[in-house]
Amino acid sequence: MTNPKVWASFVLIVYVLFIIFQISNEFNIAFFLDSILVPIITMAYIILAKRKNIYFLLFLICYSVSDILGVTMHYILFYNVPFEESLIFYEYDYYIGSFLYILGYTFLLVKISKTINLKHVLKNFKIHLIVLTFLNIYLIYVLQFFVKSELEFDYEYFTEFVYNVIIFVLLSAALLAYFYRDSKKSLFLFLGALLIVFSEVMDIAYNYIDQRVLINVLASTFCLLAFYFFYKQSSLRDNGEVNKSNLYAFSDEK
Repeated sequence: MTNPKVWASFVLIVYVLFIIFQISNEFNIAFFLDSILVPIITMAYIILAKRKNIYFLLFLICYSVSDILGVTMHYILFYNVPFEESLIFYEYDYYIGSFLYILGYTFLLVKISKTINLKHVLKNFKIHLIVLTFLNIYLIYVLQFFVKSELEFDYEYFTEFVYNVIIFVLLSAALLAYFYRDSKKSLFLFLGALLIVFSEVMDIAYNYIDQRVLINVLASTFCLLAFYFFYKQSSLRDNGEVNKSNLYAFSDEK
């Protein structure tokens, strides 16, 4: 199955079915369908991509394994494990799954970071870095404020903190890479990172604030769109050119 349209159609069908079952309150089926979207995209990348980036591939694999682990543990706990024992399995699922997501985002961050010159960024984007730093601190503080009351242990709070830090650092790096390169590939990476953050924020709202169907659908939609842009950028070559107009515009030397 090497036709990209077949894979795209398959992903679209699974996504539509997810929405239908989610709206119909068939949450177990909807959760399963939602959890296999990224693994399908990962398989498509492995089969279709002629030039595979190792860091992007590792990102997809880590994310997919975490999704598969989550849905597997969900069905094991839901059907076979007594409640007392399920709490232990839930903790393993939570920490292993969170670690895999964080590891995956770290690989993606490395991929993005390798496209920029840190020296140039520190020299020419000082204001951007300052604004992004304060904005990230504020947004992470707000998210941690919402999740703190729902967490029982300090190490859960620490896990959520590390998770939120990595996604906002990823978004900042993608934005700086777009300023630096100003290419279609860097734009797609930035849009993917932005949509991933939207998806994660929606997940936090769904898990810790209000479990409305619309919020969960939005989270999955943002996530799918993010991986669409990530997948699209993987087929583009980086022309290796730096957006010199931006560098000169923010440089002290005219």
